[in-house]
Amino acid sequence: MNKNKSVIVIGTGGTIAGVGKDGMTGNYTSAKIKVENLVEEITHLDLLDNVKSINMFDVDSCDITFDNLLKIAKYINKASKDENIQGFVITQGTDTLEESAYFLNLTIKTDKPVVITGSMRPNTAISADGPLNLYQSIVLASSKEAKGKGVLTVFCDGIYSAREVRKINTFRTDAFHQRDLGCLGYMRDDKVYFYNNPIKPHTLNTEFDVSNISKLPKVDVIMFYMDASADILDFAVNHADGLVLAGAGCGGSSTNWDNKITKLLENNYPIVRSSRIGNGLITFNEDELFTTGIGSNNLTPEKSRILLSLALSKTKNISEIQEIFNKY
Repeated sequence: MNKNKSVIVIGTGGTIAGVGKDGMTGNYTSAKIKVENLVEEITHLDLLDNVKSINMFDVDSCDITFDNLLKIAKYINKASKDENIQGFVITQGTDTLEESAYFLNLTIKTDKPVVITGSMRPNTAISADGPLNLYQSIVLASSKEAKGKGVLTVFCDGIYSAREVRKINTFRTDAFHQRDLGCLGYMRDDKVYFYNNPIKPHTLNTEFDVSNISKLPKVDVIMFYMDASADILDFAVNHADGLVLAGAGCGGSSTNWDNKITKLLENNYPIVRSSRIGNGLITFNEDELFTTGIGSNNLTPEKSRILLSLALSKTKNISEIQEIFNKY
């Protein structure tokens, strides 16, 4: 760490700030400990002398909203202009961590390291994983190796890109991965090891400027399942500016659903086809665009929702939205 520069740790709550029965990993209440107290608990404070904390809000990650994320993005975009700040760490609950990471990856306008982390065990559990995750995140945020790589996630010694990271386990400490694509690198104590780079545009290289945005378009995710009623689409369309379909297999749905989706697309209502499967691609030929939907590439339904909402803040054109999904 550069002794003349600071790392800012932004607290939002989550399990990492959770408190429960002493020694137990379950039956706890999240978002009870302030982030400054989490930082104070980390050993090796000689390496953390220049860490500063800001408790932005105290919530379970299932309660985080776009409004919260806009607040974080605007704060970092402003604070990153300070030459005395080297990087940022965000602590959050794990349930929606991947969504927050991808949103910030698309909207933050700095090449300074931004790392998001959390924990699977509350602070009061035996062998709580939060302190190591937070420590390694601070180390990564202060490293020259992380500069320009977009928003990163550190979890259980792994370094993951915001676009690809996904929660893959409900309780184990190694709960995050990049699915087919592995990880970007590893943390080993206070050492950083990168082996891959994110190649999709991010941070400074995206077209998404949220500085004057106070509210984002509403996008909902609906899941197709065997014998699902197409009436679900009617309800969803009346309550959202766009939809993401978590389809079967390669984004598939029944003939009834396909017919209704085709009509909606012909009326320029945006529907993105993603998949409830954890790996693989959703791709369409150009001449299929208006009969099958907007292809999500390999984005998960929840990340497709993030990108569609940001895309709708710029354009309503289906073809242009498809180009955005191809790009990001």
